Amino acid sequence: MRNFAKLTLLFSVNFLLIFLAATGLRFLALQVDWAKNLPPKPETALIMVITAAYWALSFTLFSSVLFSLCYAGRRKYSYIMTVVSVMFLSLLFCLGISTALENWKSVPPAQSGGIKLGNKGLILSNSFNRNETAVVLLNGASDPLGPRVSAIPGQPLIFFETAGGRFDLPPVLFGNDTPWFLRSLSIDLRLNAEMFQKNFNEGLISWLIFAFSLIFLLCSFGYVIKMSVWPLANLFIGVLVFRGILLLGTFLNSPEMQDVIDSFLKGSIPVSLAIPCAFIALGLLLHLYSGLTVIVKGRNNND
Repeated sequence: MRNFAKLTLLFSVNFLLIFLAATGLRFLALQVDWAKNLPPKPETALIMVITAAYWALSFTLFSSVLFSLCYAGRRKYSYIMTVVSVMFLSLLFCLGISTALENWKSVPPAQSGGIKLGNKGLILSNSFNRNETAVVLLNGASDPLGPRVSAIPGQPLIFFETAGGRFDLPPVLFGNDTPWFLRSLSIDLRLNAEMFQKNFNEGLISWLIFAFSLIFLLCSFGYVIKMSVWPLANLFIGVLVFRGILLLGTFLNSPEMQDVIDSFLKGSIPVSLAIPCAFIALGLLLHLYSGLTVIVKGRNNND
């Protein structure tokens, strides 16, 4: 019972801290993307926070399960107690946060202010160099397709009443030097978060099937995280395994693969159930292997 309390406390604290930190960082990243693209439709801070929170929920789920399994393996906690506790807490936190976010969407847009980037006369340029081409938005970022003035070095100023299409000048100087593996990870987490949101909107049963199968599969890799005697090596192995699960889920849930799976099954079962069933079947095999491993090690220690 004492180990259960420690594991529960560790998981809860980790989940909340990682979720809050990830939400804040993702919100800042979305603000940067919004400033770079400057879409014609204004974005409210509330919608951006909810989008960031869904992404953070996906990231937090993988991180919290990984850290909890590593901690339980290091402390040699009971395998069954660890799996049941982590699965229950993961479902509880994910369901509670998803429900809160969906209820938060009901806040009227008028009560949540839009994001502002500068005022009237906002200057957009690719560089801080004064010899570069610049665009001046006369109405500011609130009307990015409205009247503007183009300033080209060595030429008179040109006035445009409307944009007449998209413009390629980024409004702020942000580079795109993020390594590909981090960008791909962010994309996969966003797609996984969209699957969480989609299944939640379809109903509680649909969400529970999707979330349970994913968490069940994640928890089944507990034996992998105990392969090495070095904790950092186990953590690195766990990160690689969980990254593979995230990639597999993104691949199987893509529209193209779902069409292939549907044509293969020929309507025998819905595609929305096929992938969770595959995750549960794989998780059962891994749990069975882990259970047999624990039994064999226990007998060897007794001998």
